[in-house]
Amino acid sequence: MLRIHKEGRVLLIVLGILLISFNASIYFVVNFIIGTPSVMWVVWAIFIISLGFYGLILQFFRNPVRKIPVLDNKLVYAPADGKVVVIEETVETEYFKDRRIQISIFMSPLNVHVNRNPISGLIKYYRYHEGKYLVAWHPKASTENERTTVVIGDGKREILFRQIAGAVAKRIKAYVKEGDKVTQGDDMGFIKFGSRVDIYLPLDAHIKIGLNTKAIGNQTVIAELP
Repeated sequence: MLRIHKEGRVLLIVLGILLISFNASIYFVVNFIIGTPSVMWVVWAIFIISLGFYGLILQFFRNPVRKIPVLDNKLVYAPADGKVVVIEETVETEYFKDRRIQISIFMSPLNVHVNRNPISGLIKYYRYHEGKYLVAWHPKASTENERTTVVIGDGKREILFRQIAGAVAKRIKAYVKEGDKVTQGDDMGFIKFGSRVDIYLPLDAHIKIGLNTKAIGNQTVIAELP
């Protein structure tokens, strides 16, 4: 059964009504005002295009049920679906202010855009930052685009991850705040229409995923923590 994320339900209802009304109007004009049955192919072409467009928006807001295979805070699960575009050692300047391993996952408009908690723990830090809308794979997107920064800690370890808006994404939703207790695998947010997630891990983390490979939220282990 196809589940639709709450972020898309109202949009899909309104869009469905608009497309039905638009196609009904086209049908009425061609059949009863113009009265030219020979151009009915135009009506069908518009209907097929409308159906395809609605299907694209529908699949974007899908929210598949994915249970964590093994609940284990040593295992960092991918917080999003997409392609791994960065694995590198870098300086995290907002919270840790030291060197970390950065893993970045790019979500195209065809990916599931639900964001999930990579580990369980306490939300120790949360900030929303306004910013630009550079393409999500741009090197400066992590520090200059609209984004949120979330740090989860379990008493032994902390990881940071960012939701980053891209050139198309214009709305980031996060469902957590400082002080919340969260469970590995539960939904923590959503980014509309193309985006990126960055994860910052300690230097002694064992990376379990490769560059340019596909990550699946709640299914792919991207790193193992000591």
